Amino acid sequence: MNCDDDGGDIVPPPLDWKFSQVFGERTAGEEVQEVDIISAIEFDKTGDHLATGDRGGRVVLFERTDMKEQRGHRRDLERMDSVIRHPEFRYKTEFQSHEPEFDYLKSLEIEEKINKIRWCQTSNGALFLLSTNDKTVKFWKVQEKKLKKISEMNIDASKAVGNGSVASTSIYCNPNPSLANGVSEKSFPSGGISSLCLPVVTSIETSLVARCRKTYAHAHDYHINSISNNSDGETFISADDLRINLWNLEINDQSFNIVDVKPKNMEDLTEVITSAEFHPSHCNMLAYSSSKGSIRLIDLRQSALCDSHSKLFEEQDSPGSRSFFTEIIASISDIKFAMNGRYILSRDYMTLKLWDINMDSGPVSTYQVHEHLRPKLCDLYENDSIFDKFECCLSGDGLRVATGSYSNMFSVFGCGHGSSEEATLEASKNPMRKQLQTNSKPSRLTSTITKAVRRGAESPGVDASNSFDSTTKLLHLAWHPTQNSIACAAANSLYMYYA
Repeated sequence: MNCDDDGGDIVPPPLDWKFSQVFGERTAGEEVQEVDIISAIEFDKTGDHLATGDRGGRVVLFERTDMKEQRGHRRDLERMDSVIRHPEFRYKTEFQSHEPEFDYLKSLEIEEKINKIRWCQTSNGALFLLSTNDKTVKFWKVQEKKLKKISEMNIDASKAVGNGSVASTSIYCNPNPSLANGVSEKSFPSGGISSLCLPVVTSIETSLVARCRKTYAHAHDYHINSISNNSDGETFISADDLRINLWNLEINDQSFNIVDVKPKNMEDLTEVITSAEFHPSHCNMLAYSSSKGSIRLIDLRQSALCDSHSKLFEEQDSPGSRSFFTEIIASISDIKFAMNGRYILSRDYMTLKLWDINMDSGPVSTYQVHEHLRPKLCDLYENDSIFDKFECCLSGDGLRVATGSYSNMFSVFGCGHGSSEEATLEASKNPMRKQLQTNSKPSRLTSTITKAVRRGAESPGVDASNSFDSTTKLLHLAWHPTQNSIACAAANSLYMYYA
């Protein structure tokens, strides 16, 4: 299903993924520090900037360089029109966003780890972004500042003596023995006023300065799992396990609680909020997912407190298929809207699912990611890996989706009409060395299909269940908004690929 186009039967060819860049590559045997592990990745809407956050509370910004390098003569630019260049980035700046804190009332340590980053609208050449840890959201402004320095003096002291007579005369003619500001003429050099050396201040270089404009605190009793800025450019939401709050960017001491799923008796609690996101173009719509595998679409125009949803998206379990792990693996860890707002991509522990917001009977496509791990669910439960929260992303054209897995692997699936594209790559300089070859036949999807199409369950090339490493996991990744380029995090390393 093409996420951005309802028509057309042309199946796009599979992409050939290649390594582009790596930042923070580890050397053989190097031990990774906990504070350096990347915990959030986000492109801005233009794709010219990329931000990452880590467990040490730092935010690192990268800027695109390949567009700036395409300046030259018209003839050279015309030659380059036929060559599509992949995005290339360089380090721009970094700053400390959050510090570790301690909640004395609850006797709890608050980690500095960055949970989410969201870019806001740029203004006057400055970059704006939101970052959050478990309790506090901050609004940052990153702007170039000119550094000024006294570069030279405007008068050479050796030549100033020759003009001393003129200056001395002007001072001598002053009937007031003291000059302005109470300075006596005796305090001047022998050369007079003309021998004074006045400094010349010039701008020598520019430096990027990050300043926290607003801090939004004390609004969540539970850990913040999501932030999402609105298309109106003025508001954003922050979500924890039980509540979603609506903020105005310019007001940091007041928020509105728009969703509250906390029961009167906490013993009656059956599900929690796991992710929330605003619609990309309709400022009155947002979606949030739950630990029961459901997605609720709400309309802010209906009521101030949106406890009742306008649409509910969930897939019913087949009879007799329930087990001890059913509810755990059904929990949705991440949701993303397609760029046109028509589709929602969700990730649970086992699968990726694509939902049409106009069809709440079930997902239009289901992509198997961890089906090969089903026999190992007991082991994954024992070491808590079954609770890992993998993110997902969509391409800007809506033709493909991607998500991460174990052994620093990530998978890309085609979601166009009739596409059977699937590629599994490793976050390394040779991403194709562990690719799983699939022989699944193309499945044609139409708008009338209501049954989920499942792919990725059969991979005859490599026995992934025997080769996976649950200690190395690729949780965070992001797709460039306009080109086929993916940024993903493997521990403290940021890998980038293009096709």
